[in-house]
Amino acid sequence: MSIYNMDLEKVIKKIESFNAKTVGLQFPEGLKTQAVSIAKQIEDLTDATVLISGDPCFGACDVSDKKMIGIVDLIIHYGHTPLPINYKIPTMFIEAYADVDVKKYLEEALPQLENYSKIALATTTQQLNVLNEMKDYLEDHGKEVVIGSSKSTRKGQVLGCNFSSIKNLDAEVYLFVGSGNFHPLGIYLFTKSPVLAIDPYGGTIRNMAEYADKILRIRFARIIKSQSVKKWGILVSSKEGQYRMQLAKKIKGMLKDEGMESYIIVLDNINPDVLLPYTDLKGFVVTACPRIAIDDSQMYKKPLITPKELEIVLNKRTWENYQLDEILFHEKYKY
Repeated sequence: MSIYNMDLEKVIKKIESFNAKTVGLQFPEGLKTQAVSIAKQIEDLTDATVLISGDPCFGACDVSDKKMIGIVDLIIHYGHTPLPINYKIPTMFIEAYADVDVKKYLEEALPQLENYSKIALATTTQQLNVLNEMKDYLEDHGKEVVIGSSKSTRKGQVLGCNFSSIKNLDAEVYLFVGSGNFHPLGIYLFTKSPVLAIDPYGGTIRNMAEYADKILRIRFARIIKSQSVKKWGILVSSKEGQYRMQLAKKIKGMLKDEGMESYIIVLDNINPDVLLPYTDLKGFVVTACPRIAIDDSQMYKKPLITPKELEIVLNKRTWENYQLDEILFHEKYKY
């Protein structure tokens, strides 16, 4: 039994209203175990044939619409909220909200929040449905709670590429509810404030200061190593939501001004194996998903850094002003 609400009734109604004969299904890695079950139920309850996307899926930036053009009538994309992107095939987004007991962990976190009166709340897609419930609980315990918003995310939502909703909230502490370390790490680095991360799936409550320090040490080592690189690869993802060619060209111009060689490489999924043939290149700048350089850092033998980290390498940004890279969709084509 899944803890996620797969909204099958809503999906069936959409397929029928569309009179869709072929339907594409797409899931992030954590929900792929549901793929066969959902496909079976759709085919049992409708006249549609289901095609399951077997490729990795990293978010709403990565809808498999380009690969399914002319093949499916409708895509059902699970686990994310839509981005301001012109999807090429009609796409229905199902958030797959999780049935988790957040109040239990909020109660456990209260002693760590006792010295703070103003708290900012943030989460990811699967917990958006309980955001107001969390806010009410904290307010009932005497806290002032603020929840930010942005042009390309839901209220209180942070993405792996976009932290706009937590900026300029003037909170004393930030409370993140969700799985993983990357989102609360980003909140910590952007706000320079205490961040408490509640993971209701793993049953943990973590202060992010120690983890952030560890990551910053790793990034500092990558930046130092990058200072000896004179021949670069600039990686551009062909995924619509990660495609930043103008930024890549801007970086190429910056490197040329510094007397360095660089070559733009366009690819879909970025991983260590696809970079192995480029033996002449000694380092890479990734303009795609900001998580690639951070989460997968240990997998790459050569320096793989973000555009903002390159600015530190080129002495255009100070280490003290370190920030994660972001893809701000309302500014995406301004580079």
